[in-house]
Amino acid sequence: MLEAEEIREQLVGFRDDFQKLRTEVGRVIVGQREIVDGTLAALIAGGHVLLEGVPGLGKTMLVRTLAEALHLEFSRVQFTPDLMPADLVGTNVVVETPDSGRRFKFQKGPLFANIVLTDEINRATPKTQSALLEAMAEQSVTVAGQTYALPKPFLVLATQNPLEMEGTYPLPEAQLDRFFMKLLVQYPTADDLSTILNRTTGSQTPKAEAVISGERILELRELARQIPVGEDVQRYAINMVLATHPDQSVATDMVKQYVRFGASPRGAQALILYAKILAILDSRFHIAKDDVNVAAPAVLRHRMILNFEGQAENVSPDDVVADLIRHANGSSAAA
Repeated sequence: MLEAEEIREQLVGFRDDFQKLRTEVGRVIVGQREIVDGTLAALIAGGHVLLEGVPGLGKTMLVRTLAEALHLEFSRVQFTPDLMPADLVGTNVVVETPDSGRRFKFQKGPLFANIVLTDEINRATPKTQSALLEAMAEQSVTVAGQTYALPKPFLVLATQNPLEMEGTYPLPEAQLDRFFMKLLVQYPTADDLSTILNRTTGSQTPKAEAVISGERILELRELARQIPVGEDVQRYAINMVLATHPDQSVATDMVKQYVRFGASPRGAQALILYAKILAILDSRFHIAKDDVNVAAPAVLRHRMILNFEGQAENVSPDDVVADLIRHANGSSAAA
């Protein structure tokens, strides 16, 4: 009984801290509730986020505000075609020693921060984009044969503009798969735009205050992973991921017609982890199929590669995910 009470208190603390962060970020960022919640969930889950939206929608401001509310170190890198891997990870430089000698010293790059904003990631060359792979997957970088650990927690938030394609290098599938989720930043409503103008054109600019430490984020991460997963829910998530592959028997007609490649096992991992956080926020110590459904668009939309027919018909990955959920729920109801 004491153990159950302890768990209940921990879950209440999780929700309270999440709400504190949400409220503090909301002092600066207007609207964009789904983006804020998704980014916070990815941070707690230990994943990375790809933010897609046209310029001027507050993507950079969101990342900076999140870092301010978290007692965490923030860095920003503007990706350009001439950016080199060493500009990200750092390099060895020659320094003089007290005895007038010389030695190599590693000078850390901007990746050595807790929250790293990589702006317009698709503007850098594949060589530079690949420098992020080890950092995102292993939370470490290797320079001249020496491996350096990155600080914890470590979160990469990458932005890309979906409209301007000239002079860009599309992210390879392997790197897209490293992102825990992809969030679509929408244009604000008229009411939200009015609030933005009131906050940003006056004499005072709102600023977030630090409310939670990085150590607490790591504690919340451990707690989220303790949420149990029922066998039926796990099978539901597995079938949803398998259904994204056109050669699988559980694939829907839409997937078979429009999808070339489906989601990797990382997609199933992200589905479950995100669903666990959603369950806690809904005051439950178990995940439900509805949690998987809510998590599916953000987790799967960047892990499916459409074929030529899908692109020609202007089918979006979100359309495919919605079709998957409809069929999965229909199968569950039939069962």
